Amino acid sequence: MSHRAVVVGAGPAGSVAALVLARAGVDVELFDRATFPRPKLCGDTVNPGTLAMLDALGVGAAVRNASHPVTGMLVTGPHGAAIAADYPLGVCGAAIERREFDAALLAAAVSAGARLTSGVRVDAPVIDPKTARVAGIRVNDRGRHEDVHADIVIAADGRGSRLGGALGLTRFASSPQRWAYGAYFRGIDAMTTRGEMHIRADGYLGIAPVAPGLANVCVVRELVHMDTGGVPAEEMIAAAIRDDGRLRDRFSGASRVTPPVVLGPLAVDAACAGAPGLLLAGDAAGFVDPMTGDGLRFAVRGGMLAAEAALREMTTGQPAYGELLRVRRREFSGKWRLNRTLRWLVGSPAALDVAAALGSRWPAAVRALVAAAGDVNLARRPA
Repeated sequence: MSHRAVVVGAGPAGSVAALVLARAGVDVELFDRATFPRPKLCGDTVNPGTLAMLDALGVGAAVRNASHPVTGMLVTGPHGAAIAADYPLGVCGAAIERREFDAALLAAAVSAGARLTSGVRVDAPVIDPKTARVAGIRVNDRGRHEDVHADIVIAADGRGSRLGGALGLTRFASSPQRWAYGAYFRGIDAMTTRGEMHIRADGYLGIAPVAPGLANVCVVRELVHMDTGGVPAEEMIAAAIRDDGRLRDRFSGASRVTPPVVLGPLAVDAACAGAPGLLLAGDAAGFVDPMTGDGLRFAVRGGMLAAEAALREMTTGQPAYGELLRVRRREFSGKWRLNRTLRWLVGSPAALDVAAALGSRWPAAVRALVAAAGDVNLARRPA
């Protein structure tokens, strides 16, 4: 008997989940309130380990063809410290605009048989009154409501997940309260094939070379460092550049070529990984801005894990959300610890300076950190 799955959210996690399920013979319907392709605020970097996952899914070539290679990382601190390293053995990551990345994954899911319904809102889960199990979703198509039933629902509907929120599974975290401001710039001086992370006492600024002459610039600030009366996004980005002596000179001949976008608060807490009949994936499963550029890694792998859990639940009839939580913790705990450590360094300029000084005298440690951040152990070496 054919099983039916509904996936809510056609971003990376949802598209990957739909792709895996469709290839397993599941009847998959994919919903998103946006129409594609669409822009999305993101750091725009895919690390080498994530590219290897995409290769295993058969979409790595499509991503590489639309991307710019990233050969390593440059990290600077607030008091002049700077460390840089390339990924080992010629391994590369990629910088790619999210509209291109998401389109490639969504196209693969649709090609595998998933049916996309875009431009509609999913308002709530449908609960079976007899079993108290999630049995589908309620779709709002410009005021016309329809219940769509399924054997399993995967909620990959983002940080403000309506499905997770309706079931009390997710909420915005009270701390940390970080916001992101992003735009694309042309003409930044001294750009290389490395991604950049500029850590300062009040947050950090990332630069990703998405194409020759074009870079993604993303500024992240914590609420304690912000004017709570509200500062326009363009001023947040301009001030982060203007007030930083090392970056200001590099941007002197640069121009912003897209309107700025703001996203926040970033942090999302998830009480668990789902409920009977529903599984969480992507940012809906919990999110804190990953300073190692792991956002897309968590999304891609999280979508795969949610799909595997969905297949188990449909096969056995037993809820799989508890096992999904255990698998997610086992899969991501090391990177979560690394990101927590780096966020602690952001809040401690003195510790960051000590780390940078040690790194300048111990380059092997810097190379190891860059390799760990890039999941190089998972990456495919070039032939």
